[in-house]
Amino acid sequence: MSASKVMRERPLSRRAFVTTAVAGGAGGLVARNAGGTDPSDLRPREEGQPSSLTALSLAEASELVRTRKVSPVELTQACLRRTVALNPKLNAFITVTADSALARAREAEEELQKGRSRGPLHGIPIALKDLVDTAGVRTTAASGVFKDRVPTQDAEVVRRLRAAGAVLLGKLNMHEFAYGGSSVVGYFGAVPNPWVPDYSSGGSSSGSAVAVAAELCYGALGSDTGGSIRQPAAYCGIVGLKPTYGRVSTRGVIPLAWSLDHLGPMTRTVRDAALMLQAMAGYDADDTASTETAVPDYVGALAVETSSLRIGVPRAHFHEGLHPEIREAITTALEVLRALTSSQREVETPAANDAAVLRVEAHAYHQEYVAKTPELYQPETLKRIRGGAEVGTVAYVNARRQLDRLRRMAPRLFDDVDLLITPTTPVPPFTIEELLADSDQLRDKEIITLRNTRPFNLLGLPTISVPCGFTRAGLPMGMQITGRPGDEATVLRLAHAYEQATGWHDRRPRIDP
Repeated sequence: MSASKVMRERPLSRRAFVTTAVAGGAGGLVARNAGGTDPSDLRPREEGQPSSLTALSLAEASELVRTRKVSPVELTQACLRRTVALNPKLNAFITVTADSALARAREAEEELQKGRSRGPLHGIPIALKDLVDTAGVRTTAASGVFKDRVPTQDAEVVRRLRAAGAVLLGKLNMHEFAYGGSSVVGYFGAVPNPWVPDYSSGGSSSGSAVAVAAELCYGALGSDTGGSIRQPAAYCGIVGLKPTYGRVSTRGVIPLAWSLDHLGPMTRTVRDAALMLQAMAGYDADDTASTETAVPDYVGALAVETSSLRIGVPRAHFHEGLHPEIREAITTALEVLRALTSSQREVETPAANDAAVLRVEAHAYHQEYVAKTPELYQPETLKRIRGGAEVGTVAYVNARRQLDRLRRMAPRLFDDVDLLITPTTPVPPFTIEELLADSDQLRDKEIITLRNTRPFNLLGLPTISVPCGFTRAGLPMGMQITGRPGDEATVLRLAHAYEQATGWHDRRPRIDP
């Protein structure tokens, strides 16, 4: 990869970005078939009213590409144009790879014209959280420490997405090094909530959630160590899936804590999440955390009836101390699920603590960088990383043994039920001003918002967040569905049934440039 190529894939000025994405891409634009949609039709979208190519779900866009009604180039240009208009306000992207995205879109179009289909993601623009390595394109983890870091190899999950034909639009903003549950700590600035900009979009996969909610891409890759896919998904009104630990390779991803890290899709619908997971999942012999288990047909599973499913409701911990509007929303959601399933019963689920494992493993990874360039970290991140040195060897070993015991017993949680239902978060998001006001209280606020998600990282269970309502302030709320180890198919199945019964996923934020 030449130096000039790397430079072209760094953040562009607004003027240069417009030139590259629109004028430069026009020469490669293939003629539309009858029934195609004009990618310049980017009128402001009213809630619930599709107005452009970017308003399509991933599955809808995929079908239009398959039937040759829309080209991958049209989809890519539409996403780039929308990013030109909205990213200055949303701050979702750190790096936009306009050149390579348009080139790959043209390649995808040529392949499809020759009858060479790679599957549902072929020609579909998606984006990556900026801790996932991309060859020749900088990967920063939203930190000054890595602001000029350019990997030479793709992460395994990127290799799989490329093989599936996906068009990669660029790298998305995040909480620095994924060490937090807000969008306010990072070298590239905070990421506001697309519904109400004064509020946080959650974290650490803030840019991923915002890019999907704001229609800058059709899907995004996020990472989840304590809730970093599901919590921002809930706060931005989208779908976020944390698969079973080891289901998706994390090789080539900047770690937070090796024992807790997961990668997963963030999308506007459950079907879209199933399509992305299908391409991402599978054994990686070079990833020590990867599990060698069969990958089922996730999309096919969505059509299976849910009437026989038994629901477990862990009231203790997960349903305690809820914000009144979240309590009301989850109560209503449980009533909807009652009509879709066989039974509901209260169950007990451990709400174990992952703090010692997280702190020690984060410190282990960063120790060398902290010793050399501590000034390049955000102060709050540096404080958290250094705190890991205070955890003794015995405490870590005991915590790691406890993690193994919990994962070994996790299947027994499902002896009498098939799925667990909880609110994704106990409280709505805090305002950005509240989070920035007192650094000593920032971590406490983040811990509150991640309270219901963190136990399932420790247990390693597949868990999804789906929209289940809105607060009176206009902020989305999420419901969490958790299943047996390796049973993403059943989790997706019920999530899809609930989504179709309620329609919360059809609402989108109205964002003016």
